[in-house]
Amino acid sequence: MIPLACWRQAAILLALASALAACGQSQPPAGAAPPPPAVTVAKPVERGVTDQDEYVGRFVAVDSVEVRARVSGYLDQIHFRDGQTVKQGDLLFSIDKRSFQNTVAQARGTLAQAKANLAFTEADLERAKQLVRDRTITEQTFDQRTQAFRGASASVAANEAAVRQAELDLEFTELRAPVAGRIGDRRVSPGNLVTGGATGNTTMLATIVSLDPIRFEFTMDEASYLRYERFSGSGKEVTGREGGVVVALKLLDEKEYGHRGYMDFVDNAIDKSSGTIRGRAVFANPNAVLTPGMFGRIRVPGSPTYNALLVPDAAIGTEQVRKFVLVVGPDDTAVQKYVTLGPLEGDLRVIKDGLQSGDRVVVNGLARVRPGQKVTPQEQGSAPRPAGPQAKK
Repeated sequence: MIPLACWRQAAILLALASALAACGQSQPPAGAAPPPPAVTVAKPVERGVTDQDEYVGRFVAVDSVEVRARVSGYLDQIHFRDGQTVKQGDLLFSIDKRSFQNTVAQARGTLAQAKANLAFTEADLERAKQLVRDRTITEQTFDQRTQAFRGASASVAANEAAVRQAELDLEFTELRAPVAGRIGDRRVSPGNLVTGGATGNTTMLATIVSLDPIRFEFTMDEASYLRYERFSGSGKEVTGREGGVVVALKLLDEKEYGHRGYMDFVDNAIDKSSGTIRGRAVFANPNAVLTPGMFGRIRVPGSPTYNALLVPDAAIGTEQVRKFVLVVGPDDTAVQKYVTLGPLEGDLRVIKDGLQSGDRVVVNGLARVRPGQKVTPQEQGSAPRPAGPQAKK
């Protein structure tokens, strides 16, 4: 009889042999190659694009006015709140007008006196015409009456001008907004003497800047200016001296170029010290968000519209200073192609050179593939993309 311990040892050995046999069957034969990596491929998108140039600049007001008095006097009232929006013609300041009212009354009285004198000299001259024909008075007397009439007529004209000037000075005691826009803070308080007139010694009371529309000024380099001028001169819709080209703008806290405007001016000379020339665009500003002095970034068309190939920006690889994409050939082999990049259009990158419209570009799985390696291509959109990291170097 075989002992029980021997049966147990035999059972253990049999189990170990079965386990080793199963492990040997699950392992692939030595030297077998892994399957080709799965990648997603897509053909380049072909559409018309326009190169865009970007510049930084500042907003400036279309109209900027310093409110100054035209007559001297004591400031009586202020009719606005600091920083409010005003309309053209709104009353802003009032100067004490009592002395100007007296001047108007005095000028009108002097005018009435001059008119009375004119009426008398006119009647006297009419009588003298008949008397001189009758030889009742001498020619010298007639000439004296004629001269008196002419002097009275001149006096009336001078006094009428004096009345108009006095009335104008009285009107100038009310300072109204010359343009619509936003007014700054008051520079003088009521009760202070305000100096007016046409000299440079006048008192500045406030400033007004217009807001809608608003201008945006920036500078471009000489090479860009030449490129714009040559394209514009050939009749192509590119930024030029004639203006009217649509441009886009974004503020410092914005990610998208959401403001649309148009070019309206390019300066007539290049700055000798910087080698740049000033350009200007106009933007609508109905909400008064854009403020003079504010920074912004403008994008202007830098080329005529042309047909270009676009691929996802994630499909672009970097090799030192050169950019490349991986293209899957007819035999499902990855081929490296060096490309020249253009601007970014959303998530797509413009390819200016190095790619054909029928190429199958690896757009997902770039990190798993090397040039010359066999791959398993999957057309984009025909099946779910294989899981795995995307590389964008």
